[in-house]
Amino acid sequence: MPPRRPNTGGGGGTSSAAPPPPPRKVPLRSLLRAASVACGVQFGWALQLSLLTPYVQELGIPHAFASLVWLCGPLSGLLVQPLVGHLSDRIAPANSPLGRRRPFIAAGAASIAFSVLTVGFSADLGRLFGDNIVPGSTRFGAIIVYLIGFWLLDVGNNATQGPCRAFLADLTENDPRRTRIANAYFSLFMALGNILGYATGAYNGWYKIFPFTITESCSVSCANLKSAFLLDIIILAITTYVSVVTVQDNPTFGSDEAAPPSSHEEEAFLFELFGSFKYFTMPVWMVLIVTSLTWIGWFPFILFDTDWMGREIYRGSPEIVADTQKYHDGVRMGSFGLMLNSVVLGITSIGMEKLCRKWGAGLNLDYGPSGAPPTGIVAASLIVFTILGAPLSVTYSIPYAMAASRVENLGLGQGLAMGILNLSIVIPQIIVSLGSGPWDQLFGGGNAPSFWVAAAASFVGGLVAILGLPRARLGPKKKTTQR
Repeated sequence: MPPRRPNTGGGGGTSSAAPPPPPRKVPLRSLLRAASVACGVQFGWALQLSLLTPYVQELGIPHAFASLVWLCGPLSGLLVQPLVGHLSDRIAPANSPLGRRRPFIAAGAASIAFSVLTVGFSADLGRLFGDNIVPGSTRFGAIIVYLIGFWLLDVGNNATQGPCRAFLADLTENDPRRTRIANAYFSLFMALGNILGYATGAYNGWYKIFPFTITESCSVSCANLKSAFLLDIIILAITTYVSVVTVQDNPTFGSDEAAPPSSHEEEAFLFELFGSFKYFTMPVWMVLIVTSLTWIGWFPFILFDTDWMGREIYRGSPEIVADTQKYHDGVRMGSFGLMLNSVVLGITSIGMEKLCRKWGAGLNLDYGPSGAPPTGIVAASLIVFTILGAPLSVTYSIPYAMAASRVENLGLGQGLAMGILNLSIVIPQIIVSLGSGPWDQLFGGGNAPSFWVAAAASFVGGLVAILGLPRARLGPKKKTTQR
């Protein structure tokens, strides 16, 4: 017998009236489209990770201070992502034609597009400010423009990522299985964006396709970077359109938490952010601790991977003109390795629900300082890059799925919840950004000292994950009784 239509009259309803039918679940194909914006965002993030650490050293910032440039990312993420999540939870009405999350996603994508243009054309803008374009000289004007664009890029990334994750949580209504599927989709599109972005960074012929990018102040490597960011804008625009225009917000989920706030609620944002910690259960704290330790392990690799390939495998240097070509060859090969890493990340994301183990290995060899590195060492480096795609896929999806499910009963909006989880990512990044440069210099330069710390943090994080994370299902288990 089908359920009766709920009584909508003034007072004639009875207690025997059937409850309203549950809202129709959002189709999985809509979750797939909603997650597609991750491809465009991650395309630019891949270019940022693979090309900008080498590029900023070309502009004249020493290697010891290159990590400080990345400090703006976690600092902006420390407040921007929780703030945007809070605003999308509390400010935007759920029944708005634009929805709660989509305006923030679109605005974040627009800021990313503007910022990558600023970064890509920083050398040309620095020339207008009087920079000396002699190779090896420090370009102060370009550095200032670059830093402004870099800060805006990180703000845009953080302003987009949080609402994207919260958008998926809204669409799945915190159903544990669908939440894991949605985050697996998101991780899959991140992998696709990484593959395209790293492949773009590994190709050195973009200046031939976009010849106008070569200028007096912008060499071939600079023109390739500029062209790559132009491609980023195109891909970002397409994926943002698919996510924002073709998928509607779920107005039935979390509408109570999207009610128009009072001015007191807006003023109490920081208190709400940090005050919510006291409501966390032990499983939530375990998720945050493991995420923090994991990112202490990941960030040195993310920060210096292509620089490590150019310096320590190809024995090049961006500061020495004679070694610049070897350095750029290593950076491109590092981008290719990151592309392989992303292929594994994408494959792993497909089976993410059943993934429960991590692998790791190490090998230490040496060779002469002159000439190209032996093929075996390059191959071993690429294998390391590739293998790391599997645990990276875990990092990109499992913590978000667990957080989305575990905070459901705490009364927090999904936007604020994703912002709080982001704190366990950006605080380790701040620590690494401040400490990796001086730490590397203390042990003679290079990237190996930071990698040692990363390995130790990853090992501890793995132990905490094994011993501390809950093994129960993420969602409540319904019991059935037989009569």
